[in-house]
Amino acid sequence: MQVSRREFLRATAGAGAGTAIGGLVGLGATLAPARAAAQELRLKDAKAVPSICPFCSVGCATLVHVKGDRIVNIEGDPRSPHNEGTLCPKGAAIYQLHVNPNRQTKCLHRKPGASSWEVVELEWAMDRVAELIKKTRDDTFIEKLANGKVVNMTPAIFALGGATLDNEFNHVCQKFWRGLGVVAIENQARI
Repeated sequence: MQVSRREFLRATAGAGAGTAIGGLVGLGATLAPARAAAQELRLKDAKAVPSICPFCSVGCATLVHVKGDRIVNIEGDPRSPHNEGTLCPKGAAIYQLHVNPNRQTKCLHRKPGASSWEVVELEWAMDRVAELIKKTRDDTFIEKLANGKVVNMTPAIFALGGATLDNEFNHVCQKFWRGLGVVAIENQARI
């Protein structure tokens, strides 16, 4: 078997590092105090705000650490009877929802008949969605059936909620859609 110089150096360095770490652990050395000190410095002077993980209907409690107006850390709340301070992989990544520089802050919009997308502001997109919902509702609203029964509904809008919404927000969504007369309401968490 031929071993290249690079492979030999990589294997030697890995074995040497493993031996050194193994020797330190064998002597009782631990990095736990250093990790704890680093964590304490990162959270020093941060205010812990209780919150809930947005990813599923379990409702795992979190602690959001805030310094000024910046989120500096999000972790599981050990006081919670649901998760006892632990978070699943999606919950452990909540921090990235807030601080990720790749997070989208604009929308793509393609006008009817256009062949390309254009970048638009989120505010404009929200106004456009509201405008289209109102137009669709106004165009398709049924106040009474042919037999005279009052129904006050629109069959042209379907509302689909998501598993990332908590119970309180889903309740408000139900009230909102029902108030508009929407009958077809479903939630992705139940499908």
